[in-house]
Amino acid sequence: MLFHIFSLLVHAMAGLVAGTCLLRLYMQFQRINLSLRSGNPLAPFIFALTNWLVMPLRRVVPAFGRLDTASLLAAGLVVAAKLALLSLAAGAVPNGVVVLAACVLDLLNLSISGLVWLVLAYAVLSWVRAGSDVAYFLAQLVEPLLHPIRRVLPLIGGIDLSPLALLLILQVLEIVLHGLQMPLI
Repeated sequence: MLFHIFSLLVHAMAGLVAGTCLLRLYMQFQRINLSLRSGNPLAPFIFALTNWLVMPLRRVVPAFGRLDTASLLAAGLVVAAKLALLSLAAGAVPNGVVVLAACVLDLLNLSISGLVWLVLAYAVLSWVRAGSDVAYFLAQLVEPLLHPIRRVLPLIGGIDLSPLALLLILQVLEIVLHGLQMPLI
């Protein structure tokens, strides 16, 4: 019972920090302004949660074009630490290769889960036509993913089903990743 409680807390904390690092990576890849003066409603939260890890890594890890490798490495380090900590708590000696493979799959799963939540929030806010900073911010994150689907899937009765199609694609990817993770567990 104590291991399950410990595992829940470690998963939640690592998921929050690694997920925020991945969000920072995605926002910088999409060239979304993250400065505190930009009016971005999540910038202070993202910086508070990730600067302690990303900024020191940024001094030694160069970016590749628009890819913020420091944020990606930070997310990977958090997930690897989580997996190693849980392995040790379970009484198993972590195998480096298995932890690395599990780390990559865990990062992909975390990315897909984060995208699912972003698309859901975007869809809900699009129904109520909230003209807020959050709705604009979500549109900047989700619209680039919806554009290719909208080229293939037309409006049906005036309803845009591209968010639903994207959610289905993400769910299929989660199922595939879960199948790949099962042998590692």
